[in-house]
Amino acid sequence: MTARHPLVRLETFALIGIGGFAGANLRLFATGIVPEVPGVLLVNALGSFVLGFLAYEAEYADLLDRRSRLVFTTGFLSSLTTYSTFAVQASLAAEPWLLGAIVVGNYGFGFGGVLAGRALARWITTGIRATAGGETA
Repeated sequence: MTARHPLVRLETFALIGIGGFAGANLRLFATGIVPEVPGVLLVNALGSFVLGFLAYEAEYADLLDRRSRLVFTTGFLSSLTTYSTFAVQASLAAEPWLLGAIVVGNYGFGFGGVLAGRALARWITTGIRATAGGETA
């Protein structure tokens, strides 16, 4: 079947749904074990790390199939991470220091996770293909 066939699209939507189901359940599990604010921080940082790895793996080596990457990023990771809950937690923070810690923690660890994922993708893919020139950061 060609990529434009309706069943291929339906299969992709179903796989994204399955990935979303798995990601949401993992988040529920993680936030059930770790208290609410640290649990949200944990899943957001972990999700950002994996998203950074997958995005840069596509740039450096492109080993994963496009649909597989779509299932992981759009399905699993978008349900695992919960920046909407982080926003609610920040808006309900009783103390200014807690508000600052929630915002700095989520954005800081999220951005740091993406950079760490990029570093891992670079490290893993260095042996797969040598890059000529390319990125300077």
